[in-house]
Amino acid sequence: MPHSQSSAPRDSLAGVRLARGASPWLLPTVATAAVSLTRARRSGRWAAVAVPATALAAGMLWFFRDPEREIAQGRVISPADGVVQSIMPWKDGRTRVAIFMSPLNVHVNRAPLAGTVTSVEHIPGGFVPAFNKESENNERVVWHFDTELGDIEMVQIAGAVARRIVPYVPQGTKVEQGERIGLIRFGSRVDIYLPKGVDVAVEVGQATTAGVTRLDRH
Repeated sequence: MPHSQSSAPRDSLAGVRLARGASPWLLPTVATAAVSLTRARRSGRWAAVAVPATALAAGMLWFFRDPEREIAQGRVISPADGVVQSIMPWKDGRTRVAIFMSPLNVHVNRAPLAGTVTSVEHIPGGFVPAFNKESENNERVVWHFDTELGDIEMVQIAGAVARRIVPYVPQGTKVEQGERIGLIRFGSRVDIYLPKGVDVAVEVGQATTAGVTRLDRH
């Protein structure tokens, strides 16, 4: 049976489950909205500020949401919410599945398999749009997991807006399948490399849900 996966303590606001690492961006935005709404009752100038400030705060709350998921069964499950951008065979026999995440998606990423994190490497780079082929040279974090299928590589890629990737777990950590492992702020991309012999179950253009969509065929 699928199981419900919970995480370590994370940020919250007014009962809304928020991604860990959201506070530095979210709290100043919400505070500005609250102050402007309070002062708008007495000042037209503040009323003009209150509308965009409140809209921005609402957008931030939506972006940084971190809902619970019923984790699906399968050898490899999607690490990200988004749309499959490309499926590319690699020279070593692996298959790369690239998932584009728009600002409307949940941006908390999850472990595609159970295993041990053997490497978490931050690589500096550019910030071109994540749907652009040149985004492969963007700032990114490269993960390696030791799993029952062997070494699994996953790459979090920053986009034109995303300027910070926040890993949640360090090298050496044992993770469960579907466990939250990191956050990419704003639009971005996640690549996962399926091992040789694993057939891809998704198609280009298909929507994926982290922890729910199965990437391999039965």
